[in-house]
Amino acid sequence: MLRKRKDELVIKPVLEIPREVFDILQVIDAEYLIVEPSDSVIGSSLRMESLGVVKGDKVANEDIRSLIRQARRNSELHQTNIKIANNETRVRAFHIGNTGNIAVLVFDDAESLRLDATRRDFVANVSHELKTPIGSLSILSEAIAHAIDDPSALRDFANRIGKESKRLSTLVSEIINLSRIQGVDVLMSAKVIDINEAIHDAIDISKTKADSRGIKVEYVAPKVIEVLADKPSLVSALDNLIENAINYSPENTTVRITATQRDSMAEIAIKDEGIGISESDIARIFERFYRVDPARSRETGGTGLGLSIVKHVINNHGGDVLVWSEPGNGSTFTIRLPIVKANLVNSSPVVDQ
Repeated sequence: MLRKRKDELVIKPVLEIPREVFDILQVIDAEYLIVEPSDSVIGSSLRMESLGVVKGDKVANEDIRSLIRQARRNSELHQTNIKIANNETRVRAFHIGNTGNIAVLVFDDAESLRLDATRRDFVANVSHELKTPIGSLSILSEAIAHAIDDPSALRDFANRIGKESKRLSTLVSEIINLSRIQGVDVLMSAKVIDINEAIHDAIDISKTKADSRGIKVEYVAPKVIEVLADKPSLVSALDNLIENAINYSPENTTVRITATQRDSMAEIAIKDEGIGISESDIARIFERFYRVDPARSRETGGTGLGLSIVKHVINNHGGDVLVWSEPGNGSTFTIRLPIVKANLVNSSPVVDQ
């Protein structure tokens, strides 16, 4: 990333350039340099030398020299994209008043380009995921029209429409949920809560599914462990992990949940007796729409967004999620959150980080 420190000083400041110009340049989120009519560098941010753009009093980058020449030919602002130090950058060159001096600003666009690519991938993935249930509903509706005199077929098609509608509803709901948690600071609405409350709420939500598969969810509440959290978001993350454990476990097994305090962190571990996850899959399970077992996901109604939501929620709370798993030996997902200290300062909780 091309970022300079706020206390960075320019090199070779000269009297011809007002000090105010340098002050403005230092608060702009960009690297910069200024060249006089002879093309000598008379001021620049310190990183321009370390990036190889400036050497001595000369501009060493040919692309930037070309941009400066274009700016000299007229009074317009000139802009181009240049790769500097393996980063995609946006470079602007323009006149400073009537001095004959040219200012060059270098903006690091690597992060914004990455975010744009992520957004494009997300939209493409969402479009692909929505096509499946929507296409199924369209086909099933046509099938019903042709099976009007076959009650058995109508019941079957109606059940399948119900499943696809539920799948579509869940997918849309989780897309909205993921968008919400990515754009909002959950700690703005956070309160001090006992993690036992959030865990019990999540277990209650998953109870029907667990009972239908004969899976026992075990949890022995420890002493009070308080964290600063947006309770609905935390319950949603816990529910996702518990439901995953239920969905990927054989019937009549046990999902065990433990909560402990380790140093300044609360740790919530959810352990199942399921099929486990391979090492290559563990590296990708928090990616949006990634499924370890696509067939099982279709069967259980999984969207591939649950673990991504978990990761975002916990990261937004200043915590992290750890995974241990081995094929055939189940999986353990551990949520770690900063605990709230017993002492309060100015009536506000102090959170250990």
